[in-house]
Amino acid sequence: MPRILLIDDDTQLGPPLASYFQRFDLALVQAFRPSEGLAELRRGGFDAAILDVMLPEMDGFELCRTIRKQSDLPIVMLTARGDVMDRVVGLELGADDYLPKPFEPRELVARVQTVLRRRVAAPAPRPEPGVLAFEGLRIDPARREVLRQGERVELTGTEFELLHLLAREAGRVLSRDDILNHLRGHEAELLTRAVDIVVSRLRRKLEPLDCIKTLRNAGYSLALRREA
Repeated sequence: MPRILLIDDDTQLGPPLASYFQRFDLALVQAFRPSEGLAELRRGGFDAAILDVMLPEMDGFELCRTIRKQSDLPIVMLTARGDVMDRVVGLELGADDYLPKPFEPRELVARVQTVLRRRVAAPAPRPEPGVLAFEGLRIDPARREVLRQGERVELTGTEFELLHLLAREAGRVLSRDDILNHLRGHEAELLTRAVDIVVSRLRRKLEPLDCIKTLRNAGYSLALRREA
């Protein structure tokens, strides 16, 4: 059963949410303070984390940044209702998804299930015909591994899925809506700016390769040639 760590100082939130998550075969553990949550993560055994923005000790953005320095664990952020900047900042720092408060528990479960599906690798570490090889870049969907000029690049689940999508559709321009519809996997409020943020993160991680081309008012495409 996947284990999810909720870091939120609301003492009334965890118990009913844990009971609800259990109906979907998800085990939810709550930490009330960032220091407690980071200690839990260091002990290991978690498959995703849910972070509230408003926390004691440090806010959820700083906590997300701290986790990202150590791990590519899927992260869902709980943000203030209607505050687009909260969502943008969270995504820029490496969160995989966001959900405004107050939220419906079923939608939070759906968001968590989506980031977990992105995280799951194919089970067989055998030669994989689905490996995508380009000049300076190699993408292995089975191992969820990306090699840039022979060196492994650590990507979040969302970053990997976006890069894999562009690579599978190499030569085709994908609009932001195309990309969002693929990444979400369920009906949800969409934030077009999210695609630009994830693309920006990918570009930085894949430097010095110039991998992703922007076509004004059209979308994005992979700018590398396939290896023969």
